[in-house]
Amino acid sequence: MIHVFVGIVADGSVATWGRPDCFAVQAEQGAFAAILADGSVVTWGYPRYGGDCTTVQDQLVNVQQIQATGFAFAAILVDGSVVAWGLPDFVGDCSAVQDQFHYF
Repeated sequence: MIHVFVGIVADGSVATWGRPDCFAVQAEQGAFAAILADGSVVTWGYPRYGGDCTTVQDQLVNVQQIQATGFAFAAILVDGSVVAWGLPDFVGDCSAVQDQFHYF
């Protein structure tokens, strides 16, 4: 069950509400990503821009932080590794530098 919500306000800004211990939300050009209380991630919006994370969903566990670019997301895991998804040209693919990340 998701305990958080995001809405677009009349002035174009975004409002979030729900249990504050359950999420951290990032947004980019056409998608949103939220960290849930259990360290997993939920995404929505334009699939190509990161609104669909099913290709990396099994890797999105113990997520500590999410960062958004124009058309992609990167999640930093507890062990220091990084999982990216979205458009590859906008850091949606970090496989070429994966070995350079510091693991705790």
